[in-house]
Amino acid sequence: MSHSFHLEEHLSKRRDAYSKVNHFWHDLYDSEYALYDIALMTEQEIADIHIATLRIGHIFFKTGNLLRSSSDETLLQLDLPHSILPFIRHRALPVDSVISRVDLVQTADGLKMLELNSDTPTFEKEVFYVNGVLCKEFGVEDPNKGLAEMLGKEMRKALAEMLHRSEIDHEPNIVFTSHEAHEEDKYTTLFLMETANVPAKYVPLHKLTIKKQEGLYDDEGNKIDLLYRQTYPLEHLVEDMDEQTNEEIGVQLLELVALNKLHMVNPISAFLLQSKAVQAVIWGMMERDHAYFTAEEKQWISTYFLPTYLEEDIFLKSGVKYVKKPSFGREGDTVSIYKGKEKILEDAHKTYDKSLPVFQKYIDLPAQEIKTCDGMNEGKVLIGSFLINGKPSGIGLRAGKQITDNNAYFLPIGLKR
Repeated sequence: MSHSFHLEEHLSKRRDAYSKVNHFWHDLYDSEYALYDIALMTEQEIADIHIATLRIGHIFFKTGNLLRSSSDETLLQLDLPHSILPFIRHRALPVDSVISRVDLVQTADGLKMLELNSDTPTFEKEVFYVNGVLCKEFGVEDPNKGLAEMLGKEMRKALAEMLHRSEIDHEPNIVFTSHEAHEEDKYTTLFLMETANVPAKYVPLHKLTIKKQEGLYDDEGNKIDLLYRQTYPLEHLVEDMDEQTNEEIGVQLLELVALNKLHMVNPISAFLLQSKAVQAVIWGMMERDHAYFTAEEKQWISTYFLPTYLEEDIFLKSGVKYVKKPSFGREGDTVSIYKGKEKILEDAHKTYDKSLPVFQKYIDLPAQEIKTCDGMNEGKVLIGSFLINGKPSGIGLRAGKQITDNNAYFLPIGLKR
């Protein structure tokens, strides 16, 4: 592959291909994000990812039911913010999360899960739209073909279910929101709004106003019935304060949801599963042969989950390499890799160093040669697999370093024939 790679031609083709995609951040933070390259996967590999995603989602959602019946003390041990406890058991839908993303790694022992982003997963536009554009460019079949329609249908289904439960007797005011200044967040949100294909409008976060125990209002002063906040994490929202009045406006928003004066997607229940400490609960219950999971479910856990604990003792005793990661963290931030007490690799950012750490068995991400604007490089590949209303859906790849951070590339995938 490297022998036929001509950089100037590559740059020209990449520029032409991505110029066809409106409102896409193929370059992000002044550096290359979307690769002009394609990785090929077989139908069996895609099917295996879908099966793994379905089973992993089932385990998490079943665990969500258990956690809702747990004490506040137990939930605090999972690093859930104290301010969210009055609302965390609120369940607006039959499934805990409308859009989740499972991060998987292909290993010699099969697919292994690193984590589940159940609250605010991004990567939708890349997987459900841009991937198809690049598949056409390279003349291969898109494994995600038709799944944007499935995504839209499932989003409409969730919105309709929420509105039905609310007994709203007027045309609902549906608002999609994000930070306006963040290009990826804004255009991901706009893509989801377009895909949902419902009467709705986009209003940036800073233009929303809240009246305590009364309602949330849009930029025209109209009361919002349903808020879609795909990219704004609840752990940040609960800390939101009004700069002038010093009121806890994030908590006030959750109060509106609990009082059914506002409906929100992803719902609060999605946040219950966001803490990576939940993986330690699941793994621990499997190891203790807890009766809550069936024999088949325990087999799924041992197959797809990695040993994950709230203490590193077991890894120190065995000498096995392990990863220390924050319960609430994103894009590899504050992640470090150890062998014994020796730190052998870490992310430079420390945004989440106050978050409860979890300790997970280390696995190598598979390496793949990729074409970049700087020439041929090697990228460590991570699979992002979407779970939509509990159903497996689109798949995408990130190619970066062993710790997949914000600088990782988007690597399109096509079907191998």
